[in-house]
Amino acid sequence: MEENKFCKGKVSVVTPVYNGEQHLAGMLDSVLAQTYPDIEMILVDDGSSDRTLAVAEGYREKFAARGYGYRIVAAEHGNASAAVNKGLPYVTGEYLIWPDSDDVLARESVEKRVEFLQDHPEYQCVRSLSWYFNAGTGERAEKADEQQGDLDREELFWDILESRTFVCCGCYMLKSASFFAIYPERRIPEYGVGQNFQMLLPFMYRHKCLTIREELYGVAVREGSHSRTALTREQEEKKYSDYESLVDEIAEICRIEDRESKERIACWKARRRYRISLKYRRKKEARTALRLLRRYGDFSAGEAVKEIIWAYCVNGWMKDKIYPIYRKIFVRGK
Repeated sequence: MEENKFCKGKVSVVTPVYNGEQHLAGMLDSVLAQTYPDIEMILVDDGSSDRTLAVAEGYREKFAARGYGYRIVAAEHGNASAAVNKGLPYVTGEYLIWPDSDDVLARESVEKRVEFLQDHPEYQCVRSLSWYFNAGTGERAEKADEQQGDLDREELFWDILESRTFVCCGCYMLKSASFFAIYPERRIPEYGVGQNFQMLLPFMYRHKCLTIREELYGVAVREGSHSRTALTREQEEKKYSDYESLVDEIAEICRIEDRESKERIACWKARRRYRISLKYRRKKEARTALRLLRRYGDFSAGEAVKEIIWAYCVNGWMKDKIYPIYRKIFVRGK
């Protein structure tokens, strides 16, 4: 759709779901409970093998009674980014959010973010804070999975890439016209990893994002969820490789060509390669990554020597318990 064709004031909610029979109702109920009057729900079933579609179908009358649009898109099982792509062509709202299927929106979550963007037309996006809760008991979790970072910062591309702030998907609201200016074919890069990187990084490279200091999005913590499932060595290494390929593609989308930014991305890769090489005791690869980090100035000579000592001389309990503390205190939080 052309920019002037988006329905003014409407918020499009695109949510992918896979085998969400047990938790989907919570998300849909939280959408129905919104104080904002103009919402369309676009639910993409990613080839679920349980009763997810039946649960989704049971909400048609509820959304109609609320006066909200409601569309169910059935797709073959792929991954989250592929599922999002099945929903993006149906977006008609001026604003776009994409919460996870097991999370919840606070009642004023949509309204407060829309109000900010309407009151501050110079911004193309805004985000809020989140809270975490136990999906089984509903009890609030004591600790979040992601750090908040510097909430005064509005240029978030590097903070997101380098894990200094949160990428919690339901916290962000984007203006649809600006988003589809980046993706005019309404398709984000499809990988078995990411989804939020694809949605956020190219946008944040172009636009500033203010943070509303309110917890407007609830993140469910579920044992056995995709993000908390233990990976084999092969799976973890593939995940690392896929993220590198994804970031390379995002750099092309952003047209990142300056030397400083390219080196910063190379440094990001080297840090990740060092971590996984150290985890699986691949010392040669760890040395190579350390040399790259030293070249880009990410480690001083002294820090590099200390890292080598950890890699070669320390094992067992000290490596598992003491090393993370050392990294946090002495290696600039990397």
